[in-house]
Amino acid sequence: MKSIVVLFGGDSSEHEISCISAKNVVTKLNKEKYEVHLVGIGKNGTWHYLGTADGSGEFATRMNDEAIESEQRMVTVSLDMNKPGMTVEGADGTFFIKTDVWFPVLHGKNGEDGTIQGLFEMTKIPYVGCGVLASSGAMDKISTKLFADRVGVAQARFVADVSRDDSTIETTIKKVEEELGYPVFVKPSNAGSSKGVSKAHDRQELEKAIKLAKENDHRILIEEFIDGREVECAVLGGENPEASIVGEILSAAEFYDFDAKYNNAESKTVVDPADLPDEAKEQIREDAIKIFKALDGFGLSRVDFFVKRSDGGVIFNEINTMPGFTDISMYPMLWEGMGLSETELLDRLIEVAYER
Repeated sequence: MKSIVVLFGGDSSEHEISCISAKNVVTKLNKEKYEVHLVGIGKNGTWHYLGTADGSGEFATRMNDEAIESEQRMVTVSLDMNKPGMTVEGADGTFFIKTDVWFPVLHGKNGEDGTIQGLFEMTKIPYVGCGVLASSGAMDKISTKLFADRVGVAQARFVADVSRDDSTIETTIKKVEEELGYPVFVKPSNAGSSKGVSKAHDRQELEKAIKLAKENDHRILIEEFIDGREVECAVLGGENPEASIVGEILSAAEFYDFDAKYNNAESKTVVDPADLPDEAKEQIREDAIKIFKALDGFGLSRVDFFVKRSDGGVIFNEINTMPGFTDISMYPMLWEGMGLSETELLDRLIEVAYER
């Protein structure tokens, strides 16, 4: 029986979403096949051991921020390649747990940006998901734009502002007005789940949106508005990755922001929309693999696109190297639409971790 450590929480703005995703992952993991250990990272960055998960479902009560912060058993990862695992220390003593695979169900800063992937590379323990380059490159939207441009994938025109303060806002606004016009989308370069993303229709809204985005990251991306359908494609595999069928986002809000994703029940997802042209679906699948490979992706990613309403053209939006695994997340839904259950999908992700 393999020892799997599911890592969740973290000190990012997506802490709560990570806990929800991880709970779903642990629920669907085959407990007869794996010994599942729970490690939660608090919002202050401390690592806590929350025990093991069996088939009873009792573990679900321990997978939240309150449980993480109240747990006194602390975790130290072994950097000894000859002794892979982690040391757990608490009031009842200290013990060591051998680890076969790390499964970092972490979103955002320090979990999806190459940081923790670097730690796993040092331990030489197999881990689920993309490596350092793909994780860091995909997390930074400006860098992703440069990768996409090099492989010839169509994408929205953009302006970047990488100043660490507000000193360049006026210059940036002028450039946006000259090169893009309104409306535009303003995004932190490093943030997930649409945190800090705004749509600006004029100069006043743009200035406000830039300041909001810079609260999440000093590097920000401003993109032209694309009037299109929002679609997503899942990628799975190692040396020879596969692309799933295409899914469509039907947002209840003007755009698919954090609230529309997680707090608005009117938002919907459609797997394999029948009215989307076959040529567009095939282009999306091809471009998803192309972007994944360009970033040296490995394991899994969800790649997002627009299909323009005017002419059906496919426009790349962004790539997410650790997509959500909540009940409403598109990534597992797309593979289920391909006949792969979530339990089988998790088995495959763990197998791919060993392929690395």
